[in-house]
Amino acid sequence: MKSKFKTLGSYWNKSEHAAYIFLAPSFLVLVLFTVVPLLGTFVISFTNLNMFFTKQDFVGLDNFIRVFQDERAVHSLVHTIYFTLLETPAQIIVGLLFACFLVKDNLFNRFCRSTFYIPVICSLTSIAIIFSMLLDPNIGAIPFLFSKLGLTAPQFFRDPTLAMPTVAFMTVWKNFGVTMTLLLTAIQGISKSYYESADLDGATSRQKFFSITLPQIVPTLGFCILTNLIGSMQVFDQVYVATAGGPRFKTETAVQYIYSRGFKPPYELGFASSLSSVLFVIIAVMAISANLYMSKKEREMR
Repeated sequence: MKSKFKTLGSYWNKSEHAAYIFLAPSFLVLVLFTVVPLLGTFVISFTNLNMFFTKQDFVGLDNFIRVFQDERAVHSLVHTIYFTLLETPAQIIVGLLFACFLVKDNLFNRFCRSTFYIPVICSLTSIAIIFSMLLDPNIGAIPFLFSKLGLTAPQFFRDPTLAMPTVAFMTVWKNFGVTMTLLLTAIQGISKSYYESADLDGATSRQKFFSITLPQIVPTLGFCILTNLIGSMQVFDQVYVATAGGPRFKTETAVQYIYSRGFKPPYELGFASSLSSVLFVIIAVMAISANLYMSKKEREMR
């Protein structure tokens, strides 16, 4: 018996084995709150289960067929992709620009970094409410300034064409501080010798950016693109609070439609789960494609 305990102890004393002990709590949380709900969603999507569990019949692929026959479901997926194509590139570009401008470590730049990061720690719900008030055509400060200048203010959240770009702008304003901080850290980690050699060769700022800075931060840039892509495809809070999916469902996203079908009448959890599964597949394809592309770029830059 002692030899067994001794063998067991020597096994866990090795650093590569002891690491599993420290990983176990996080792995358990991941399984309980991510893997299990995900598998449950796939199972429920093949049933007509409702929120009250009064229906539990197996319906096969009927829910998935309904997803692609439901105009609102299809449009919600299109709106989600449209939001992602607006928000993700804008956030990466804005974050990268500010990271480059604030790379020098002085008092003014440190103040600006802290200021730009403040919206990140604020509630997205409260920010959406504030933007709704600022842009309201009746009581908003922005339309008031337009009127003082003799201009007609756009109907930001009420115009079907402007509503989604306005939501995307609000999201970028709220979240670009994270992207800026990550890219700023990556830029500051680049060896100064590269820039010194470039200066000796007479390279311009533009040449140094595209030949040194950008190639060196490709891994961090890829991480930012991937995380922003996944987050944008799951947009819900700001749309739900600012526009409630309007006007005329032009800003209704997939997650919002999933919520309205699963947790509001007619409480169709099965149908909502099938739409969730479709959204999961779309996100997975986009994320894997982006990851492969950025990995290829990273290898080319070496």
